[in-house]
Amino acid sequence: MSSEEPKVEKEAGPPADSTPPPEEKKKREYKEFGHDENDGPTHAHVDMSQIELKAEDLYDKEKVDLETVAVEDVFTLLQCNDQGLSDEEAQRRYEIFGPNKLESEEQNAFLQFLSFMWNPLSWVMEAAAIVAIALSNGNGQPPDWQDFVGIVVLLLVNSSLGFYEERSAGNAVKALMDSLAPKAKVKRNGSWSEIESANLVPGDMISFKIGDIVPADCRLTEAINVSIDQAALTGESLPVGKKEGDQCFSGSTCKQGEAEGVVIATGPNTFFGRAASLVGQDDDSTGHLQRILALIGSFCLVVIGIFVLAEILVLYAGFRWSYRRGLNNILVLLIGGIPIAMPTVLSVTLAVGAQQLAKHKAIVTRITAIEELAGVTILCSDKTGTLTTNKLTIDRSTIKTYGPFSADDVILLAAYASRTENQDAIDASVVGALGDTSKARAGIKLLDFKPFNPVDKRTEITYREEATGKLKRVTKGMTGIIIELCRRNKTEEVEERLETDVEEFAARGLRALAVAFEEVEGDDPEAEGNGFELIGLLSIFDPPRDDTKQTIDDAMALGVKVKMVTGDQLAIAKETGRRLGLGDHMYPAKVLKEGPPPGSKYRSLDDIIMDADGFAGVFPEHKFEIVKRLQGLGHLCAMTGDGANDAPALSRANVGIAVEGATDAARGAADIVLTEPGLSTIVHAIRGSRVIFQRMRNYAIYACAVTIRIVVCFAVLAFSYKFEFPSFMVLIIALLNDGTILTLSVDRVLPSNSPDSWDLAEIFAYAIAYGLYLTVSTIILVVVIRETNFFPNRFGVSLSDGPGAPVRIDDPQLHMIIYLQVAIISQALIFVTRSHGFFFMERPSFALMGAFCVAQLVSSIIAAYANWGFTSIQAISGGWIGIVWVWDIVWFIPLDWIKFGMKRTIIRYLRERHERQMAAEIAAAADGVPLTRTQSRAASINQSLYSNRTSFIRRTVRRIGFGQRVRVKPEELQRFSSISAAQTGATLARHPSRPTA
Repeated sequence: MSSEEPKVEKEAGPPADSTPPPEEKKKREYKEFGHDENDGPTHAHVDMSQIELKAEDLYDKEKVDLETVAVEDVFTLLQCNDQGLSDEEAQRRYEIFGPNKLESEEQNAFLQFLSFMWNPLSWVMEAAAIVAIALSNGNGQPPDWQDFVGIVVLLLVNSSLGFYEERSAGNAVKALMDSLAPKAKVKRNGSWSEIESANLVPGDMISFKIGDIVPADCRLTEAINVSIDQAALTGESLPVGKKEGDQCFSGSTCKQGEAEGVVIATGPNTFFGRAASLVGQDDDSTGHLQRILALIGSFCLVVIGIFVLAEILVLYAGFRWSYRRGLNNILVLLIGGIPIAMPTVLSVTLAVGAQQLAKHKAIVTRITAIEELAGVTILCSDKTGTLTTNKLTIDRSTIKTYGPFSADDVILLAAYASRTENQDAIDASVVGALGDTSKARAGIKLLDFKPFNPVDKRTEITYREEATGKLKRVTKGMTGIIIELCRRNKTEEVEERLETDVEEFAARGLRALAVAFEEVEGDDPEAEGNGFELIGLLSIFDPPRDDTKQTIDDAMALGVKVKMVTGDQLAIAKETGRRLGLGDHMYPAKVLKEGPPPGSKYRSLDDIIMDADGFAGVFPEHKFEIVKRLQGLGHLCAMTGDGANDAPALSRANVGIAVEGATDAARGAADIVLTEPGLSTIVHAIRGSRVIFQRMRNYAIYACAVTIRIVVCFAVLAFSYKFEFPSFMVLIIALLNDGTILTLSVDRVLPSNSPDSWDLAEIFAYAIAYGLYLTVSTIILVVVIRETNFFPNRFGVSLSDGPGAPVRIDDPQLHMIIYLQVAIISQALIFVTRSHGFFFMERPSFALMGAFCVAQLVSSIIAAYANWGFTSIQAISGGWIGIVWVWDIVWFIPLDWIKFGMKRTIIRYLRERHERQMAAEIAAAADGVPLTRTQSRAASINQSLYSNRTSFIRRTVRRIGFGQRVRVKPEELQRFSSISAAQTGATLARHPSRPTA
């Protein structure tokens, strides 16, 4: 069928009349449905050996003045022919040019493992290990090998767990990304075969057809009715016609026809590859979470530092302790106070979360983006392919009829005048409107068909109706062309009505397609008919996805404002916004440059961006500007995109999201890659990220509380009783805590209904309250045991020296009692920090509950049987174990009331103060005072990291001018094609083919 198409097109003559074209406004409405009408490329035959180009010359017209290269020159430059390369030559070129994909740096596994021991918290533990093995050697005592080994084991366990989980998540992501690898049809050794597109090299002959993704930059050597969707490159929603000699770019999609071409550039040398270089490969691991970790770690270190200094002054200057004796107490504070598991717990939580999100078809390429996604307040979404199906559809509810035919008749006749094979987007939408595509040829016999061409701008079918044997003819196409063919009902009234209908469609962003019908006398299918009659007007639009409206409603219910940012026309954007419930308060991109219109209610561009439901006709630099300004207002912003031209905005956004079908360049710039179409996956990801955020917040409160609890408790006991707790037992507590706390990564928590943010003032306030309360629980227990006979008298228990003997502060059994009391209630605290109400109202996961029970069982067994002389502890009786359990249960119950009291007092005060600050900033902005960044969000605190993250982009934008010319014009594409061919040819010239034997 395809081989006959050129012949059919030649038979299709010029328009049936030489009538002047319809009014200009009607032409404008339908011009975009035509194919490229430009003449063939002008071949500039130049001496390619004289061309020397650098990357910064790419868009410099003063240095680059050639427009295109003849295809014959391309074959000469690339030292190939239309029979393709041999396998040996292809392998040689593969070694020269590398794989046809964007390179990603593999992380060294050993360095990744060491990274878990390279942070301030680990440094303190490592310093404690040095103290235990080196500084402790004195006063006739050997080095503290037990503590040294224990600290090293603790570090290795935490690092191994974090490394394993993060590596597993990374491998899962890599496997999913590898599964997306596209295929390419290539001619090697004179025959066609299918290979992975990553194995293509310059000089390869490739072939693609409708539905295929162009695997590499190429020049077409053969093209049959080809149109290419370059939306990822230019932002335009309609395909562009291509012919022999034209260039096609990697990542674009063939929407019609079939073609062959010669590869001129691969991998990072393609247009998309060069555009992706704007994003840079900066280390993107520094984000909110690292900033928060640093602040929480600093809080813990400051607390520890204060009390270590106090101990040094009191123990050495006040009590005149020996050098060796005081080190034990300092080790207790260093080992027990440092939340050494924090980086590991949070990494494991994020890694497990990434694997959970992968089940919803969201691949996390930057793991810390999960935490940032939980705080996203604004989602800037592309329209085509994300909010909509990117598939043209007939809107049956808006069909206009002008004759005796019904709307169903108009669709059926329009389907007759459409191709059923090798369809373009419009024919596919018309035939698809039938529901049953077989109806497009049912009951008729096709006699002649004239497909769409740039001259006629319409299709036409002549057929015989099998039921009556009559010859009939139907045509469909641009309104201005069709109405000029209609002699039978072309009246002033019909034309005015048609004009009104077309303008109504245009105002709603709907494209019109006119349909006309005539009968043919006799049996000659080429005979003239009795005159066309206008019978209907179809509206074509890109419909929203079935789940998009519900998804947007869900996102808004979660406190995320959705703004449409599209390269399509303003009218289309408004119509889509109305259908989705987004609103139609949208602006063209020019306002981003010109600012608020004179006399408008807006005082600044920021006001417009915040108030608008979306923007239309945007270029990539506009997206970048929108995201930047939203971040400047203190918002965490997510951005969706699918093309290389979206890469800068995806990188600038707090969370860049590459939608399903995105190019390698977009995936490389994005933090999350979706493998399912639509927005619903993003909402799943937002919910999932908020669950993960809650787990991290719960742990942060717990970790800070335990730091205060250990440091303050043992420092006070040392000051008041000269109490020396064995540091090795603190290691045991830390090890058991880590095993339990790691299960928080799969804990059962409820996501919040509003964007999350790290309010460190709240976290520290809760931690101080919990920590001091638990400190009191331990100190009072020591006081009761040391100063009274309450427990011996009531329960008949005693310590090492027997009944009635005074209690020594250094009694090994007292050490064991304190160990068990601290171990039990410290771990139990997690059930309070993980819940918003009473702890028993929010069921924990089986993993957390099971780990807690195992840890407490181990703690109790140690208390009952461990007689470790090297660490000054001795087993205690079952009576003491029961007393400690009851004591901790009694002290545990009020913890919920402390939480509620904090919420009603200090936490409420902190939130009200924050709201007053925000109100003052908004009022200042309204008065023309520059708005200061919100300090309560990590996005605002971390502005310097934003600057670092995008500094490479800004430098590159200034260097090659990408920010000033992102939307690429056809002549620029031609120029780039020339450069690609010239650079590739120059590379091959430096690596001549080896002569064969």
